[in-house]
Amino acid sequence: MSETMPLFPLGTVLYPGVMLPLHIFEERYRQLVRDLLDGPEPRQFGVVAIRKGRETGVDGISALHEIGCTARLRQVMRHEDGRFELVTVGAQRFRLAGLDHSRPYLRGETEPLAEETGDEAAAARAVPAVQAAFREYLDTLATQGAAEISAPGLPDEPVLLSYLVAASMVVDLSDRQALLAEPDAASRLAAERALLARETRMLRRLTSAPATDLRNTPYNPN
Repeated sequence: MSETMPLFPLGTVLYPGVMLPLHIFEERYRQLVRDLLDGPEPRQFGVVAIRKGRETGVDGISALHEIGCTARLRQVMRHEDGRFELVTVGAQRFRLAGLDHSRPYLRGETEPLAEETGDEAAAARAVPAVQAAFREYLDTLATQGAAEISAPGLPDEPVLLSYLVAASMVVDLSDRQALLAEPDAASRLAAERALLARETRMLRRLTSAPATDLRNTPYNPN
C-alpha cells in the first residue's frame, strides 16, 4: 500500500536502524516538523538522496533517487526562535512513486519495501566473509593514522550486518545509494564484500607512499 509522507531531500543516504541528527532552520522544514508534531504517531518523514541539483540555491533540486528511507522522530528540541534539533532513526526503505508540491515542503507518494534476507544460503556464507573484510578495512584505515576503530561485536544477522557496514564505509554517495537499493540482504552483503575489497586496496596504495598530511587528518565518517 502506498502512503503520502513529507520528504526531506538530503545529500546523504539514510539506512534502517541508523541515527540521523538534524538541525532544522529553514521555514519550510520548521513547518514540516510542526505538522508532524500536530499529527499522530508514528511521526516520520522520508529521507531521499538528491540525484541532481542541490537542496538550496537558485537551481534547487532537479532529481531525487527513487529509493529512500523513513526517518522516525525520537527526540525533538524546539528553540525559542523556532528552530528545531531532531534526533531521528531510519525505519523502513521505500520506493518514491510520485511528488506532491502542494505544501511548502515536498511530499511524496511512497511504497514501502520489505526487508528480505534473500538467498539464505548465500547470506549465511556472506556474513563471516563480510565481517572479516570489514575488520580488515577498519584495520587498514587505522594503519594510515586516519582512525582507531574496533568492531569486536559485529552482528551475525544478515540484514543488520548489511546496514551497519553500509553506514560505516567511507564511500561516495552513489555507492551508498546503490547499497540502499539492493533488493535483499544477501545481495547487499555481496556488493559490500566487493566494495570493501576495492576500498581496502585503495587505502593500501595510499599508505604505500609517504602521506604525512593524510596521517594527520582526523577521520570523519561523514
